[in-house]
Amino acid sequence: MQEIYSFGLLALTSFFTLFNPLGTMPIFVSMTSELSEEQKRKTARKAVVVAFITILVFAFSGQLLFRFFGISVNSFRIVGGVIFFLMGQDMLQARLGKIKMSEKESEINAYVNDISITPLAIPMISGPGSITNGIVLMEDASTFWKKLVLVGSIALILALTYVILVSGTRISKKLGPTGNNVLMRLMGLIVMVIAVEFFFSGLKPIVQDMIK
Repeated sequence: MQEIYSFGLLALTSFFTLFNPLGTMPIFVSMTSELSEEQKRKTARKAVVVAFITILVFAFSGQLLFRFFGISVNSFRIVGGVIFFLMGQDMLQARLGKIKMSEKESEINAYVNDISITPLAIPMISGPGSITNGIVLMEDASTFWKKLVLVGSIALILALTYVILVSGTRISKKLGPTGNNVLMRLMGLIVMVIAVEFFFSGLKPIVQDMIK
């Protein structure tokens, strides 16, 4: 049972930092500034649903992709560690991706559909880091209960992401630029720690095989 709790805690913390809802929030606020509250909720809801489906598809089909391309899980862990480290470095320096928003189209629904899928769901919420994390953790989920905990953790963090996005305007104003930067740096540090763990957990068995 302790092993399941530890696995669940790892899943929760890693996905929260990689989904980075607090980092996505300022961009969401700026891109939906001219939309009504209902349209903002619709945009956030579609973004998290698309992100959830994307992560699950990659998590459950990751092993098939590995076998098809002849990729080992340990190699993927090393690459994932590098990706996480670079992402964490950007977050540690509080650098947000600049997204230019085009003029609002005449059809509001078309605009909502566009931004909810890209860039919000992909690649901002379910980017390379979170997809890699889903594949690696699913490989580590050796039992049904661990798989259930993993799926539940993803759903819980995405539900929290939805709440943060729809509350983004109020939260962003309360935190201010300094608060947002501090939180992003803190999450960046956590991501970098996870990156080191992933890198060496993949490197160790490869080195052991080379020595043998």
